[in-house]
Amino acid sequence: MNIAKTLMALAALAALACAPPAAPAAAASATASADTPLPARARAGEEVFYHVFFRSFRDADGDRIGDLRGLAEKLDYIAELGVTSILLTPLQPSPFYHNYFPTDFETIEPAYGTMADYFAFVRGAHARGLKVYLDQEIQYVGEGHPWWTRSQGLPGAPFADFLLWRDAARTEAEPFLDRATWPHYDGRQIGIAMIDLNNPRVRDYFTRVLLFWADPHGDGSGRDGVDGFRIDHMMDDLDHKGVATNLFADFWRPVFDALRERRPGFRIMAEQADWGFGEDWLTRGDADLVFAFPLRGALIELDKDKIARAVRETDAITPAGKGQIVFLENHDTDRVMSLVDGDPARARAVAALSLVLRGEPLLYYGQELGMRGTTREDGMSDSNHIPLREAMRWSAALDAPGAAIWYRGDKPWWTDPANQAHDGVSVEEQRGDADSLLAWYRTLLALRQARPELRAGDQRLPCDDASEVLCVLRESGDARSLLLVNLGDAAARPALDSTIAGGRWIDLIDGGTVDPSTLTLAPMTARILGTP
Repeated sequence: MNIAKTLMALAALAALACAPPAAPAAAASATASADTPLPARARAGEEVFYHVFFRSFRDADGDRIGDLRGLAEKLDYIAELGVTSILLTPLQPSPFYHNYFPTDFETIEPAYGTMADYFAFVRGAHARGLKVYLDQEIQYVGEGHPWWTRSQGLPGAPFADFLLWRDAARTEAEPFLDRATWPHYDGRQIGIAMIDLNNPRVRDYFTRVLLFWADPHGDGSGRDGVDGFRIDHMMDDLDHKGVATNLFADFWRPVFDALRERRPGFRIMAEQADWGFGEDWLTRGDADLVFAFPLRGALIELDKDKIARAVRETDAITPAGKGQIVFLENHDTDRVMSLVDGDPARARAVAALSLVLRGEPLLYYGQELGMRGTTREDGMSDSNHIPLREAMRWSAALDAPGAAIWYRGDKPWWTDPANQAHDGVSVEEQRGDADSLLAWYRTLLALRQARPELRAGDQRLPCDDASEVLCVLRESGDARSLLLVNLGDAAARPALDSTIAGGRWIDLIDGGTVDPSTLTLAPMTARILGTP
């Protein structure tokens, strides 16, 4: 080995690691003349997110893998649904099908398309008034990342101090949680290593990388840039190991400050790793939004007392100017239609609650159709979550052109899928059907857009009695909206006080004037009333 040439090569790699991302910046320069305006800055409570598991959404080139061109082709569908923002699972290359634990933080997974495809998608979303959020997991690298492959057993390697190691010789990287390797759905065992987020060079590197995705042209305009990030598995003491600590103050807040300085109004949603109420992430972690996990747990049970308790506790811990993302499904949770045993009435009731309660709602792709899926039990393999991530149902047939059925084969996730062909759960089958779940979601989202109190109004639960009717009152000035949901098994009437009973209320969905105190609701029936 030529030692001099080796040292020169290592020096060049070190310079590359600490330089601004080169390949994305070059691609961005080709779009510098684009004049697509950015969507207006979001205020707390104003956004509705559409969460896309990228690989499963839409295939445009026939390889059965969701891609950027396929997503761009469906932007009109997303916009017409009535959401404001798209949240994408990671796009970076990774040995895992879900693209967490990347091998490169600066490029796009080749199967998803090119950087030009990416910028075309972002520009197309912005042209429709849609914001774009990218999921980021920058606490770990997957097996194959050059920081790992070019540092293992080489303590003096340029990237070696970017990772955490269990030995001075740097032969054993500190693993994600407590396992050196993790089983992939295709049978491979893949390593995951922890990044040293306490290293200032690492913080500076990720600041530059994230600033690029937020502001590709580097001029503060944000043209072709995303409007926010989701931080996956955010923690102050990463994995509770004591090896990457005080991260809220020393890593995340400086990075967030740099993003907001460059892009005022840029928003950060944190997935709180404990799936709790998220107060620490909103205060010490300085995230703008967290996920309302406890509320989600109560909602899917459709239990009045549990929902009321979760609503009040969530409201109590959420600081002014911060927000909670109200969701029913995501890429890690069982789908609602499976949890309600396919009952359309229960699905409609919980949908109404999720879109009327205070917070910023999130729909997981296909939720609006009633897609099904529950977690499999197969050890620690990521195949367990494939049923939650099946291809978006554009067509009645599972293998229709455009279906992102990347998991097709002889395994249970294809031979016995959660969603069946011609089961009524597809855009093709529900489009134009006024009684479909898709139509119900569109109605609720249009109502939310039309009624400002549903986005930013105060909230109280006035039916605090022993009945099974849950009432949610949203108010902003003289504007009032009232949701009534019977969560019981028998017909019931809401117990309303004199400030609500009587008066002139309009049924916001079916029309006509209504006295809410005279209504008798059938089980799992939702009514939404409003003042004129």
